[in-house]
Amino acid sequence: LLPRCDGAAVSRRCLLLCALFPAGLQAQATGIVYGAVRDTTGHGVRSASVSITGSRLRTNTGSTGAYRLEVVPAGPITLQAAALGFQPESSAVTVTPNDSTRVDFTLRAVQNLAPIVVTAGKRQQSLQDVVTSVALMTDSAIARRAVTTIDEAVDRAPGVQFLNGQVNIRGSTGYVQGLGSRVLLLIDGVPANQGDRGGINWDLLPADAVERVEVVKGAGSALYGSAALGGVVNLITRDVPDDAHARVRVIGGGFAGPPHDVWKFRDYTGIEGGVDVTASWGRDPFRGAVAAGTRHSDGYRQQDQRDHWQVAGKGQYRLDPVTRLDVSGAWASDQYEVPLSWCLRGRCDDRGQAYQPFMVDTSGLGDHTRSDKGYLTAVVSRDPSPTVSWLARASWLRTDFTDFQRAGNDFGKANRFGGELRGVIRSDPRQVVTVGGEVAFSDVTSDIFGVHTQAEYAAYGEGEHRLGAARLTTGARIDFLAVDGGGLTAVVSPRLGAVLAAGRGVWRASLGRGFRAPSLAERFVSTFVSGIRVIPDPSLRSEEAWTAEVGHARGFADDRVRVDAALFWTEARRLIEPVFIDTLAQIQFQNLARARLAGLDLSLSAASLMPRLSATFAYTFLYARELAHDTTPTRPLPFRPRHLLTLDADYALGAASVGAAFRYSSRFERVELYETDPRVAAKVVDLHAGWTRGPLAAHLLVSNALNYIYTLVPRTLAPVRKVTVAVTWTY
Repeated sequence: LLPRCDGAAVSRRCLLLCALFPAGLQAQATGIVYGAVRDTTGHGVRSASVSITGSRLRTNTGSTGAYRLEVVPAGPITLQAAALGFQPESSAVTVTPNDSTRVDFTLRAVQNLAPIVVTAGKRQQSLQDVVTSVALMTDSAIARRAVTTIDEAVDRAPGVQFLNGQVNIRGSTGYVQGLGSRVLLLIDGVPANQGDRGGINWDLLPADAVERVEVVKGAGSALYGSAALGGVVNLITRDVPDDAHARVRVIGGGFAGPPHDVWKFRDYTGIEGGVDVTASWGRDPFRGAVAAGTRHSDGYRQQDQRDHWQVAGKGQYRLDPVTRLDVSGAWASDQYEVPLSWCLRGRCDDRGQAYQPFMVDTSGLGDHTRSDKGYLTAVVSRDPSPTVSWLARASWLRTDFTDFQRAGNDFGKANRFGGELRGVIRSDPRQVVTVGGEVAFSDVTSDIFGVHTQAEYAAYGEGEHRLGAARLTTGARIDFLAVDGGGLTAVVSPRLGAVLAAGRGVWRASLGRGFRAPSLAERFVSTFVSGIRVIPDPSLRSEEAWTAEVGHARGFADDRVRVDAALFWTEARRLIEPVFIDTLAQIQFQNLARARLAGLDLSLSAASLMPRLSATFAYTFLYARELAHDTTPTRPLPFRPRHLLTLDADYALGAASVGAAFRYSSRFERVELYETDPRVAAKVVDLHAGWTRGPLAAHLLVSNALNYIYTLVPRTLAPVRKVTVAVTWTY
């Protein structure tokens, strides 16, 4: 209520209140800012970010380039529009209380603009300022490959290779049948490795929900703790744009049959198909999206069918202009048959062959698995000032599987609960400090892993300091781990890094320590694999590694060509690998004494060398050896290729595009279990084409176009030729 200021009630205090009240009311008033973001040809820029400098208020443009910001504080503001591949633009405007203000932007396209990444330092950074190697994949690159699951696209990132679903960055993991990944998976920055096995479910999110992927190479434990020994992969989902939108993605295709009739195992062509539907609505203070989808695949081998269903959701609520609540979650269910290793002579209809790569052992016919998994995350973030921001996060990851087998069913149920509090302080333009604490609790109930728990507690801090043209980074994290309520084990993971701009290039160097605690499955597993007993080892200790990297990124020919090269060196101790014990004919996870992984990571991207032609080249040379106690290299580490090469080229002509990709992986120098089996290099050619017109987009992918028959995992046939068509409609 207004104070009365008439007659005898007039006083200094009353007059002061009367004078200040309208001003106070105006300071609290808000307005609306709206408009459009277009390129220089007048077309709307989709998914451009429009934000207010010094505030957390931001939004993304829709398919027409339109945007709308509500609850904008009245008064002068600076508005900025930015999009990948365009030069950012700013505009200073004054917002009128209780009114709307239109601000339009025209963005100028630039070549190889350094993008903003969020994974390397747990905060927004220009890619040029990151001290470690980072590979990026945009939604357009993902769509071009017409993939069914996101790992099919990540597999083509420089220095990354998948072995039967298990990710390797610079040879970090090898192959241990999905247990104990040395790469940490994040979904929008939230850890998503399984609580029991420590592995990764790549089908937890539909591929169409991912806007971009950031792959951080090398030890990331200084910020992320356990499992980030070899690197970090962050799946960043799409933001919710303004107003109502919808996406429908339909995918279908088929597998090639065996190249020889003697390997034929069915009298029909295997097919796969699926559909994903997404609907969203956005208008401050609330934005939300929900997606649902299903897929079916006949597979390319005997007993390889899979059915998949999933639902996902994402919501944003702005509590005030500087505070936001983000809630997201997903649930996926799979029922799939289990092919495992192929059939040997006498164990199926072998037709006189020593082995049947498309068939399974008769004793395993009928084996199948049901797997359910899901996650739920809530994040409160706040930017109270341009110099301080913080967030609080709570998350839950659930996995539940049952293996239905002739010999008896196995099951496992696991949870991973996590929480984090993090702050970023920019007290000085030359300095940024990130500090935080994290907790996690994992449990498992299983007939092959037992009933066990693991608790993790951590604190971390990292600072970036600018000294002239150089940026120096120093930080460390301390983790405390307790298994089954036992005593705490402490691990300290420091990191040092530097970035130096030199002409048109940037030099970077880093030294950091990574570690991975053994998963509960590795410690306590007791089961059979291909008839061989796997025994537990509760005495397993955490793996540790020091990783050093020196890299250089540079542009040539007016930045139409970009080169990034890095030399890396990792000295690892107590790496956990499955060891076949000849005297007992058993497998056990054990700590190796020492290991060394060193090599070269090289990537090159070229745009507009010729009209409409772009190309990328990536090569990784890897030297991976076990070390004796005197640090003398001995035998190679298993399942690591010495040479990994990827070539990709695209030619665009109007609304259409065509391209080809080639992946070469040299012959493994060593494998486990079947050392004498013949091995060959992997040489795979993919062909792709695309067409876009208005809201419709169609992509064709012919993977393994030459139908090259090879294996990466012993006695497990790698995917044969597959033709896939994906059609997307966007509203």
